[in-house]
Amino acid sequence: MLDILERFSKKYAHLQKKGLRIDGLAEIDSVRKYKVLKISKPFIFDNREIPDKFEGIKLQKRISGDLPEEFRIDKDRFIWAPDRYEKFVDRCSDDIRKKLGNESLTREEMLDAVCGGDFKAHVVKVTQWAKEGRIPPLN
Repeated sequence: MLDILERFSKKYAHLQKKGLRIDGLAEIDSVRKYKVLKISKPFIFDNREIPDKFEGIKLQKRISGDLPEEFRIDKDRFIWAPDRYEKFVDRCSDDIRKKLGNESLTREEMLDAVCGGDFKAHVVKVTQWAKEGRIPPLN
């Protein structure tokens, strides 16, 4: 299994320079032998560059460092609500472009990059969760 870590590390070495950290492999279900590859990344990171799986193993992603103020206020609301991403991108677009190294990113591209890869899919998923009562209603 360590060879998977080595191959992942080699393939995504360029992202490690941007703040990606490989935390290791973990077994999260000992009965079914379900393993994940744990990684950490800064909040401002182009998530479109990270796969959901690598060689059949799901990536478990977490954010290292502090969250922007949009995600630290109003604790009664769902933390990953779409409007929080929109407010963050609108407030910090210049900084996001600079940190991602692309001055021509559009608002939509920045939303995709910071939310997990596909902002529109995130909106659909979160809206469904709110309808099902799994998260608080979205405002």
